[in-house]
Amino acid sequence: MSRFAQLLLAVVAALYPFAVYFGIQYLSLGSLLLLLLAVAGLRLALGGRSAKIGARLVAVAMLIVAAFAWLRGDAQGLLWYPVLCNSILFAVFAYSLRQPQTIIERLARLREPELPPAGVAYTRRVTQVWCGFFLLNGGIAAATALAGDMQLWTLYNGLISYGLMGALFAGEWLLRQRLIQKV
Repeated sequence: MSRFAQLLLAVVAALYPFAVYFGIQYLSLGSLLLLLLAVAGLRLALGGRSAKIGARLVAVAMLIVAAFAWLRGDAQGLLWYPVLCNSILFAVFAYSLRQPQTIIERLARLREPELPPAGVAYTRRVTQVWCGFFLLNGGIAAATALAGDMQLWTLYNGLISYGLMGALFAGEWLLRQRLIQKV
């Protein structure tokens, strides 16, 4: 799949909370579910065999929540997609902690193939931090789904959650720059 198509599908998936929020207001449940199924199907079909397992699982999660909503005949099931995504990301990151190289170490080695032992230890700690983030974020996403307040759910899962993720990315990058300067 081309980089542009990957980026476009990632953006569409990131806008999921807004699609659900406005879709519930302006579309029939069937139309909204078809739209979500199309996005998930495209992510699976266009991802091909080279797609990362996490990306495939997230697309499958969208299929699952859409099927659940269809079976129930209401949109409540759609609110659990962010919870499933955080659970999947937690599982992928946590699983990598049991491997010789964590997911963060593999990403770091793309830029620095000869990562020193201190760098390996640091990437393991960063992977643990992301595991904690996904647990906390998934828990808050679950609380917003249970609250049943669509505005709160959309605000947290469509905006605040991404802001927190960006803050964690930025904070880790700043910390890494300080640590590199000390070496």
